[in-house]
Amino acid sequence: MAKLKLTKNELKAQKDALKMFQRYLPTLTLKKQQLQSEIRTIDEKCKAVRAEKKALEEDFEKWISVFGEREVFKPEMVTVRNIKRGWSNIAGVKIPVYEGADFGRGDYDLYSTPLWIDMAADRMERELELDLEAEVLEEQVRLLTQELRTTSQRVNLFEKVKIPETKANIKKIGIFLGDEQVAAVVRSKISKKKLQSAVDAANESAAEHEASRTRTVRAKKEAKK
Repeated sequence: MAKLKLTKNELKAQKDALKMFQRYLPTLTLKKQQLQSEIRTIDEKCKAVRAEKKALEEDFEKWISVFGEREVFKPEMVTVRNIKRGWSNIAGVKIPVYEGADFGRGDYDLYSTPLWIDMAADRMERELELDLEAEVLEEQVRLLTQELRTTSQRVNLFEKVKIPETKANIKKIGIFLGDEQVAAVVRSKISKKKLQSAVDAANESAAEHEASRTRTVRAKKEAKK
């Protein structure tokens, strides 16, 4: 850590730094609150999507078991061909946005497979879509949480370190400069007093010299008489 300079220039630099910290702190605090709110909202949405997927799975299992032909439907009958993602910005953080997906259907004989296979494939697509959406939402939470951690660190740094430290520096420099100013006034008064004393001494010496000269002149005049 650099040694604090007890100068007027350093005092100005510290005051400027304090203004900057106090100007940015409310913005950082607002960003922190916004991130916290967004994370809660997205997390709740993600939980809702996961819950819908779980409910669909449970219903799907019950539904298939009714037909007693579980082995007929294979998960690979439905595949994800393409995932569509866009991008959004929340509090300065770039996050992915789920925009849908393209699915493929496996080849199966329409005559040798039961009629419910197409319905089962539709349900499987919905399950996959919910799973993909939840994954994107989880990624959003991860990115926003990472930014929240950084923002919280900056808020704490400004609140608990930088602002108190800068105020203490300003106070320290102010006291030092104040003491220096008082000392300068005292020195000035002492110098002025010494100068006045010297002037007075010189005037007194000159007066004595003049008086001595006058007495000498008078003595000479008296001697002539």
